[in-house]
Amino acid sequence: MSHHPLSNAAVDQQRRRLLKTCGAVCGSAAAFAYSGVAFSAASRPEQSSKAQAKSPAVGLQLYTVRELMEKSVADTLKLVAGVGYQQVEFAGYFNESAKSIRALLSAEGLTAPSAHISLEQLQNNLEKVIEDALIVGHQYLVLPYLLEDQRGRDIAAYQRLAADLNKFGERCKQAGLHMAYHNHAFEFEAVTGGIPYDTLLGETDPALVSMELDLYWTVKAGLDPVALFKKHPGRFALWHVKDMDTSGNFADVGKGVIDFKSIFANSATAGVKHQFVERDQTSNKVATISQGFQAVSGLLKAK
Repeated sequence: MSHHPLSNAAVDQQRRRLLKTCGAVCGSAAAFAYSGVAFSAASRPEQSSKAQAKSPAVGLQLYTVRELMEKSVADTLKLVAGVGYQQVEFAGYFNESAKSIRALLSAEGLTAPSAHISLEQLQNNLEKVIEDALIVGHQYLVLPYLLEDQRGRDIAAYQRLAADLNKFGERCKQAGLHMAYHNHAFEFEAVTGGIPYDTLLGETDPALVSMELDLYWTVKAGLDPVALFKKHPGRFALWHVKDMDTSGNFADVGKGVIDFKSIFANSATAGVKHQFVERDQTSNKVATISQGFQAVSGLLKAK
């Protein structure tokens, strides 16, 4: 069953709901069921801690399993670790405190190098965001998405955003963190005066702002990620590894048409440090994250 990307309005509504959960404190973990999907210890790819330490770490963007996170953060992290992931990227804490998140991660042997933080939070609550990030152990704060009413109609709006990202990045640097920006396809579409992504890359300070390149949305927009790496070497510290089917819709990583082999072969040029499996919509979350883990593990070992 294929899944078509949501309309802009539907995505905005979904993102608004999700971003409201970011940074919320002290909730209870509800009784949890994996949406009817059996996931036993016997079905897990077993890896010794020694083997995990030697292999490159594979990450998962937890937006992929957001419905499970809403039911229980603890049980979702247990599932993710059971698949074999060592790293996760948060898209909301789902009513858990930063201290609780840190404890849950530690219990499963996971780390969370990065978290998605809304523009509103960065503008209005940056000190609290940084405080929580340091508790959890994040290294990167990522602006994940601009809602329709936050997007500019001319390039001046993106020049202002670039200036804000530099400002956020300077404060992050003072705290020992890094700022990053995550793209969709709209940043590659021309507005009056230029291409937003060119401005965001060109007018942010590389010492303050990195890019989290979403490989699916970059290819969807008609660009070659490798060409971007070569034009802007070292800027792409984070990737979202997300695949595309022959119709241009989402696919499990390794089951679609994106040439990940070539992309991963150019990792050094990109400057990538963390790769997160993601799929925005999937009917079988366990199959999706298991396939993604196996595919990216293979790509990292083949580099």
